[in-house]
Order: sequence, then structure tokens, then C-alpha cells
Amino acid sequence: MFAIIKKLKGDKVIWALVALLALFSFMPVFSASSNLAYAGKGTGNTVGYLAKHFMHLLLGFFIIYRVHKIPYHYFRSISRILLPFIWVLLAYTLFKGTVIAGANASRWIQVPFIRISFQPSAFAFIIIMIFVVRYLSKTREEPITFKSSFIDLWLPVGITLLFILPANFSTAALMFLMIIMLVFIGKYPIKYIAAIIGIGIASLALFIFIAKAFPNPLTSRVNTWESRIERFVTDDVKDLDEVYQIERAKTAIATGGVYGLGPGKSVQKNFLPQSSSDFIYAIIVEEFGLFGGIVIIGIYMLLLFRIVIAAHKATTQFGKLLVVGLGFPIVFQAVINMGVAVELLPTTGQTLPLISSGGSSIWVTCIAIGIILNVTKKEEEIAAENTEKAKREAALQKIIDRQIKEDEADDIENKEYSIEDNPMNAVLNKS
Repeated sequence: MFAIIKKLKGDKVIWALVALLALFSFMPVFSASSNLAYAGKGTGNTVGYLAKHFMHLLLGFFIIYRVHKIPYHYFRSISRILLPFIWVLLAYTLFKGTVIAGANASRWIQVPFIRISFQPSAFAFIIIMIFVVRYLSKTREEPITFKSSFIDLWLPVGITLLFILPANFSTAALMFLMIIMLVFIGKYPIKYIAAIIGIGIASLALFIFIAKAFPNPLTSRVNTWESRIERFVTDDVKDLDEVYQIERAKTAIATGGVYGLGPGKSVQKNFLPQSSSDFIYAIIVEEFGLFGGIVIIGIYMLLLFRIVIAAHKATTQFGKLLVVGLGFPIVFQAVINMGVAVELLPTTGQTLPLISSGGSSIWVTCIAIGIILNVTKKEEEIAAENTEKAKREAALQKIIDRQIKEDEADDIENKEYSIEDNPMNAVLNKS
């Protein structure tokens, strides 16, 4: 075990926090999977779901280990190479993706023969963030202009968002928000940011107008967005089915109390849809109480703190922006998931990173963590090299100082010898 730990490079606190969240996830996932285990005339045995979650995490940590070994500057070129490929996957998913529960929520691709599904939009998030970081960190001889940046930066971003928006508004909105935050930190001109926000709002309004004027299966999710926002803003609810999930989540949180019902003793897990993914925070509070909920929030806040420190320590602009661009979305996604569970935000479908079940969410988070650790590892290597260099210089200086002292001692001895052997001394003694 200690031999494995010694091979882990990078920020040890981030490693520890990620491992802590992963270890904690087993109990709520094992408990909250019961409704899935009973669905479709199942036996109610959740061991299979626990084993599946274990395999997802095991592969996730393998991804972290392998990614944190790759020099992070390689990701500059990787993002450009993979971006057209991810567009193809997103387009295929939008038109041919797996439909969930009969609704037009085509977000998944089913891999043939091995029966594995994944969300291309989750991987697109990582690629587009690296692509934006690459653009912001490029060395330029001339100032950025809106025209050049619109073609080189915002056009690829817009294409990516366009493929994601119809089926997954929450991911597209979070991605746009994180990109705006990133370009602001990257010192992109504020007047251009304001223009892009205006263009984004206008484009969304145009998409909604087209969806309302010309209804079709591709834009049918607009009605779901509208109902969720209306339900969140107004207290007058006409359709009780629309509020079923959030009411069950609130009931779970209310019955949890301060210390909770105990691990595995949740009642609402049997009635709350998506209890092991989108609403797992409600199950955590029900079983571990307010105390457990606050502890989870504290871990994510500590992770955010370490991400800020890692970004501050990075010596290159690319490294700083890479840590921010990949680290902040993890914490923001966690905040959104917890905010939905307590009805501070409308229902979005965002998972709780490293805790919710689901391979795509876990693997994408692990890729981001691996790249962040890669940056911190590089800074550690530079610091170690500087320390070793300082030690060598100190040792060399000691040798030089010792040699100087020896030379001075030899000079004094030779000078005394030359005085004693001088022939004039004998003449002076006789006289």
C-alpha cells in the first residue's frame, strides 16, 4: 500500500479528498439503488449495483493515475484533435442516441456488444474547456480582436453547445457559464464577454421561439425546461407529477434530522426516482442527517480551496487556467446537485461528482482530477529540481570555500618559508 502511495504524484490533499468522496459513495449508492433493483420485477438485490459502482470507481482511479502521468502540455494538441471527433459523437447522440424512459432525452450512446452506455456531452465538457484554455494561453504579438476570437474561439464553442442544448440544457448552460468565468479569469476583454453573453441569450431565445413555432421531437425538451422553471418560480402547481421528485427529496431531507436515520435506513429511496444519481444528496441527508450533509459540503469546499492553491502555484498560464477550467466545474456541479435537492435551484439532472452512480460522470470527473494532479505534479517536480540544484550549489560552494582556505594556508606557509631561506637573513644576522 505504501509503495503505491509513494508512486502517486501531485497534490496529496486532492488525492485524499477524491479518495474520501469515493469511499463515502459506496454506502449511499448501495442503499439508494434499491428502487432500481426492484424495478422491472427485480429481486431487490443491490449488490450488483454496488459492484458496478465499484468497477466504475476502479476504472476512474486508473484513469486518474494514467492521466496524471502524461505531461499536461500535450493536452493542447489533444483538444484540437478530439474536438471534431466529439462533434460527430454529439451529432450522432442527438439524432440516434438512446432514449430514456420514452422521453426525448437522447443523451447516451450504447456501445455495441459490451452493453455500456456513456454521455458524449460529459466528455465534450472536458475537451472544450481545454480548447478554451489553449486559446487563452497562446502567446500573441497583437491584441485579441473580437473578429479573430469569434472565429478561433467562439465558433467552436457555439457548435459544441448547439449539439448539446436540445437534449441537455443544464449541461449546456453550465458549460457556457464556466467558459465565461474562464475567459474572464484569462483576461479576455470584458466588452467582448458582454457581447458574447448577449449573443448567447439571443441565440437561446431564438431556439425557444423556433421550438414553440415549429414543434418537433428534436426541440420537445423546451416544454420540460419551461415547466421546471415555472414550477420553481411559482407556488401554484397544477400537475402534481411534475413536483413528485422534489417533494420526495424534501421529505427525505426533513426526516433526516440532525443525525439522520442511519446508514441504509432511508425510506424515500424506495419512492424517489434517480435516488442513486440526481437526488443522492437527499438520501445522504436522510441517512446521515444535517451533520453528514454539511460534511459533504465541507469536503467539496476544501477541494475548491486546494484547486485555488494549485492554480496559484502553477508557473505557466496554461497550467493555471487548466486547473481553474477543469476544477471549478466539479465543485459547481456539486453545488448545483445539492441546490436542486433542497429546492434552491430548478431540477437539472446534474449528478454529485464522485458520489452519484454512473460511469460517464465518474470517468469525466476522474479525467479532470488527473489533469489537475498532473499540473501540481509538474510544479512539485520543478520545486524538487530547484531544491536539488540548490543543494548541489551549496555543496559546490563548500568545496570552493574549503579549497580557498587551503590555498590561503599554503600561501602563508610558503611565504614564511621564503622569509627564513632568504640569503639576506644570514647577512643581517652576521652584522
